[in-house]
Amino acid sequence: MKRTCMLSLLGIAGFLTSVSAQVRTEFLLEKGWKFTREDNPESVQPAFDDSQWQSVTVPHDWAIYGPFSSQNDKQHVAISQDGQKEAMEHAGRTGGLPFVGVGWYRTTLDIPQFTSGKKAFILFDGAMSHAQVYINGKKVGYWPYGYNSFWFDITPYIQAGQSNTLAVRLENMPESSRWYPGAGLYRNVHVVVTEDAYIPIWGTYITTPQVNDKFARVRVETKVNLPEQADPSQYRIKTILCKPDGSRLPEKMQPLTDIVYNKGVMVQEFIVEDPELWSPEHPTLYTAVSNIYKGEDQLKDEYTTRFGIRSIEIIPNKGFFLNGQRTVFKGVCNHHDLGPLGAAVNDAAIRRQIRMLKDMGCNAIRTSHNMPAPELVRACDEMGIMLMAESFDEWDKAKCANGYHTVFDEWAEKDLTNLIHHYRNNPSVVMWCIGNEVPTQWDEGGCKTARFLQDICHREDPTRPVTQGMDAPDAVVNNNFAAVMDVPGFNYRPFRYQTNYAKLPQQVILGSETASTVSSRGVYKFPVERKAMAVYDDHQSSSYDVEHCSWSNLPEDDFIQHEDLPYCMGEFVWTGFDYLGEPTPYYTNWPSHSSLFGIIDLAGIPKDRYYLYRSHWNKDEKTLHILPHWNWEGREGEITPVFVYTNYPSAELFINGKSQGKRTKDLSVEIDSSYTEAAQKSFERQKRYRLMWMDTKYEPGTVKVVAYDENGKAVDEAEIHTAGKPHHIVLTADRNQLQADGKDLSFINVKIVDKDGNFCPNETRQIKFKVKGAGTFRAVANGNSVSLESFQEPQMKLFSGQLTAIVQSAEEAGTITFEASAPGVKSAKLTLKAE
Repeated sequence: MKRTCMLSLLGIAGFLTSVSAQVRTEFLLEKGWKFTREDNPESVQPAFDDSQWQSVTVPHDWAIYGPFSSQNDKQHVAISQDGQKEAMEHAGRTGGLPFVGVGWYRTTLDIPQFTSGKKAFILFDGAMSHAQVYINGKKVGYWPYGYNSFWFDITPYIQAGQSNTLAVRLENMPESSRWYPGAGLYRNVHVVVTEDAYIPIWGTYITTPQVNDKFARVRVETKVNLPEQADPSQYRIKTILCKPDGSRLPEKMQPLTDIVYNKGVMVQEFIVEDPELWSPEHPTLYTAVSNIYKGEDQLKDEYTTRFGIRSIEIIPNKGFFLNGQRTVFKGVCNHHDLGPLGAAVNDAAIRRQIRMLKDMGCNAIRTSHNMPAPELVRACDEMGIMLMAESFDEWDKAKCANGYHTVFDEWAEKDLTNLIHHYRNNPSVVMWCIGNEVPTQWDEGGCKTARFLQDICHREDPTRPVTQGMDAPDAVVNNNFAAVMDVPGFNYRPFRYQTNYAKLPQQVILGSETASTVSSRGVYKFPVERKAMAVYDDHQSSSYDVEHCSWSNLPEDDFIQHEDLPYCMGEFVWTGFDYLGEPTPYYTNWPSHSSLFGIIDLAGIPKDRYYLYRSHWNKDEKTLHILPHWNWEGREGEITPVFVYTNYPSAELFINGKSQGKRTKDLSVEIDSSYTEAAQKSFERQKRYRLMWMDTKYEPGTVKVVAYDENGKAVDEAEIHTAGKPHHIVLTADRNQLQADGKDLSFINVKIVDKDGNFCPNETRQIKFKVKGAGTFRAVANGNSVSLESFQEPQMKLFSGQLTAIVQSAEEAGTITFEASAPGVKSAKLTLKAE
């Protein structure tokens, strides 16, 4: 008879609740929180009156509500990473939002499952920052790093059968960040109740030391905490492995007799025949269920772990191998904020980002420059994205006056250990990253600190390689800083790859941070020239994708390295999405307060550059994208170059039916001959990856491109048109069906078109929104890095003709009606369903 695993991926939580609620209970503390910015030490006391505090739901980011101000965390510093030699004013460096200062949270903690003899724990997925936790007026613990997950044993502080008061004090210091960090309990808070014999939080460690097509060896290490004076021989562990289809492998039952000799850890091994391997193309997940018994049948704990079967290997001169196949990283770096939602974690928003990145051909994310949210890691496991899980932006030397260096000596090992224990079962995590552009990289002997951190990673998880992002290529090679790493990761300066490869023993190069091309969606600058640190009166950058920072480059400068040099492992582009803060190159130009680096803007709308990466990374889907838009009143007869981003080798351009000539990608362009000053000016590398008509002149009408395959056959075409008078609003939702859980989101693209449906790219009129039914308006963003409009008000001006409104489902099923209106054009309605 076929045995099936009751713990399907969708049924794990329900199974635990119905079958084993008596031995382990876990729930979120979401509702019922009170919040204030007043710093009163009496807030820890149970009798304290918090009735006048704000009622909030966690996850909660207090700062995203604004208002924006140039005085919020104004910093007078020299950013050494950007080559600044003298201090200067940076008003928007951390986003211009009020995250600095103290915030208090309080809630009533009712735990009916907790009775005498049981254990209780509280787990914070992330709290920004310097968290001090109190229960019933007594201090439970402290954790300074706002990006990490941490937990405390609260058993001694909980009063069984009574209401308990949980209070959390958080404080963000001024000059503690280089970007917008968010504020508050911005990730989930969990309560876990167990019996006196239990598997602790993050208590399993599952590895796959042998993987091939025929079988995989799965090793399960389970830590078990027993009561004091307990006899381990009276306890047993039963472990069940469940296949992706729910069927079960033969279980293993063993006594815990020997755990006293193995630091409380039980080791079991399984053979999985014909394993389904995890990969970005096939993100297959298995489940392990660990049961602790006392005596014959007294169940004491049940703990579920999801994992994947896959192998990873770094091979000198060849790169990264996943499941025995060479895999090139087509990755992006992402900060943790979710645009108009701020740092408050949301599963729907994260999964939307991943869907967009995967469509672009992206297969990896670097969690720059800090520990990721569990929701991101879980989504990457399920959707097929490899992760470089990063830890620190500072070590023992400062970048910011109140940055991580102030706690590094005491907390680095604790923080890094928590990161690894938290995510070492997740198959999406393929590499640990211990730092980003740390000042220590310049030091003689700085390699010892790098070795210290890498050794922690090897100790806690010897299965994954360790890297870091280094932006001083000559220094780190000369002082052995790069040589100690499993994988030398270089931020920018790809022109040093070949020189560094010749000197480094690892015989591989990773582009840990690349490009830093800057652009504003729908904004085009003339003449079209390659520029570094170009600034304009409107505080924008050109979407012709030819502008970059002083230390960085254009996308093709990285493409050509990882395509032509076999030891190059791939890249992580800075960045996948625009983020709050770091408005480079507009350091001193308030109201600039969000980045321009993103391939996708702050509103989650793709820039032109998205299609350049898609044409190179996603060969399986057709890409045929024309830029710029074709509404240039006043530029009639002036040179207005046309670019086409496509995965077809050739294309012909027509303006109002007249051919402008055929262009073919020049595959003869090579690395060494294409980076001279003259070659950069004439876009030599771009000719290998883009199709460009540099001398076309603007005339209103139709731009058409016809694409040809390798045999010269016309196989595809695309058109853009000069739009007429704005006529009506068009609404497009990323998802029309939501879960009625009070958390799910639909992202609605809002734009204006003419009477024939042609997009009006220069529209900036204000749009107002109404939401009725089983949902509410949540936020809005337009992607404009200088817009100071509130993300929370149900109105905003269009930027380059578009914006994104976000609707959140209620907790009851029903229909949601979204309406958008603006003066002078027809309004639009959209219906969503929440079930």
